[in-house]
Parts: sequence; C-alpha cells; structure tokens
Amino acid sequence: MGKPGDIQIALFQAIKHKLPDELSFVHEIAELLGISYDSAYRRIRGDKPLTLEELVSLNQRFGISLDIFLNLDSRNTVFNCHAVDPENYKIKQWLDTILADMTKISQATEKEIIYAAKDPPLFHYFQFPEIGAFKMFFYQKTLLQFPEFSDQKLRLDDADEEILAIGKKILISSIRIPTTEIWNEDTFNITLRQIEYYWVAGFFTSKDDVLNLCDKLEKWLRHIQKQAELGFKFLYGLDPEGVEGSFKMYENEIVLNDNSILVKTPEFSTVYLTFNVLSLLTTTNTVFTNYIDNYFKGLIKQSNLISVSGTKERIRFFNKLLQTVERFKNSIV
Repeated sequence: MGKPGDIQIALFQAIKHKLPDELSFVHEIAELLGISYDSAYRRIRGDKPLTLEELVSLNQRFGISLDIFLNLDSRNTVFNCHAVDPENYKIKQWLDTILADMTKISQATEKEIIYAAKDPPLFHYFQFPEIGAFKMFFYQKTLLQFPEFSDQKLRLDDADEEILAIGKKILISSIRIPTTEIWNEDTFNITLRQIEYYWVAGFFTSKDDVLNLCDKLEKWLRHIQKQAELGFKFLYGLDPEGVEGSFKMYENEIVLNDNSILVKTPEFSTVYLTFNVLSLLTTTNTVFTNYIDNYFKGLIKQSNLISVSGTKERIRFFNKLLQTVERFKNSIV
C-alpha cells in the first residue's frame, strides 16, 4: 500500500481523467467539497488529508473505485451503475454518458477498446441514421417499455434528431480509438430478428421503411466488411483514411458473447458490463479489469481473425450475413 499522500494524489489524478477538458478541475473539486481553491489545491497535492465525508462525496460524484488506490486484495468489486429507466435515466442521458466516456477515451495518448459483442457495438449503428433510429425506438418501446411509446409505431422520418446527433458524435469519437471486436453470426442476426418481429407485429407504419432498413443493413454490413479489410474505421460515404491495424475483428463460433467491454489507457483500465441489454455497470478495480483482460486474451486465441489478413474467413462471414438479409427481404416483397 502506498503512503496516504500518494494514494490521495492518485485518486485525484483518476478524477481529473474523468472530467471533460473544458471544465476546471480545481473549481469542480472546490465546489463539490464546499472549500476554497487553496484548500482544494492542498488536497489535490496530498498536503491535507481528505476527511471521510469528503471521500464519500468524491466517490458519489465521480464513481471512482477506491480499491485501486488502497490496493485491497478483495473479492468485492465496486461498480458504478447507470440503469436506464423511463423516469430517471432516459436514452438521451444514457447516450450522453457514453459520449462523455468515448470523448475522454479518444483524447488519451494511448487507448484501446476490446469488445465481446453480443450486439453490434453501439457506435456502428449510427453509420446509418435509419439503423440508429430503429434501434433506439426498439429499445424504448419494446425492451424498456417506456410508457410514451406504448401506442407508437415506427416511422423512420419521425426519428429523434437529437438522439441521432448524439449517436453521430459517439461514432466520430469511436473512429479515433483502436478497437478489437469479437463477433459471431448472432451479433448481427439479433438486429435482423428485431426488424422481422416489428414487421410481423405490425409496428412499422410503412412497408417502405422495412425495405429501406434492409437496404441500409446490406450497405452497413459491406461497410463494416470494408473496415475489417482495411484494418481501420472510417465514416460511411467518405474516402477511407485511418491507421492500419487500429481495427481488429474476430469471429468466435463457440462462445456466446455478453457485451462486456474493456477500455485500456495508460492511467488505468475500465470494464463496462451490460445488464438489461442497455444499462451499464462500470469499474476500474484492477483485480477485476485484469481478470477480464486475461479472459479476452483467451477468447481471442479461440477466435478467427477476419480483419486484414483473414480474407477467406471474412468473405465467408459477411456473405452469410448478407444472405440472411436477402432472404428476409424476399419474404416481404
């Protein structure tokens, strides 16, 4: 265990990492703790120990796991919870939380995301507004059963532009972050099954919207395939530019992924676990993040590389997915 002053300095460094660059670090600490700037500086430097009440306030505000700084060898892991619900934490707030995290991650000098994808990673959806609009509507109406959506049907032209704008910002941030994604066929097929369910249940206002979504799904798959081929991500419709090797894609045929995510930066690692599909549990506990890191290393060893050099496996994988879209489209024409 480090000296108390060292532990306190490390705690404030982690808090600073969580704050957007445009906010004054000292001001935020002083305002939260109800102290002067001078008192805030003395705590940040480790000159004055934090009281228990101040430590609790910092933990509640910034969700920092104290296990890291105290070097506690414990089986208990503290998580920060972001549970989506219709009254207290809606889709826009959820997206804002993800955007803030993605922006901060993208600004780190070194960073990496590893994603075991049960569903396609969120940022992929917003390459095409129609796909993003469908998924956000599905989440709110069917998955979370928000009351205001109970009698609504989906019309793509009525998509929430504010939600799509936040999603586009998340997409742009994600392109700057080296990413390893582990998929299987069901990673994509779950979205197609959701569209099929909405078609059968009569939740679309127009058949044209269903066909439009099918068209966008095919373009979406081809774009993801192109990114995998080149080894970097880029915005659909723009000339491909990026750092080769910054996007790695694997197919795993034997393990059903669970949307667990590991973010690695020089300061520390963060694990994101999902529950109820969207809601998030996050932790920076080093014991837990190391466990997930080792698990992902083993999972990757059991997976087929389908980016860059994995040409044959990549073509086979995406052709199979494109065929499922074609079959569904033919069934409704």
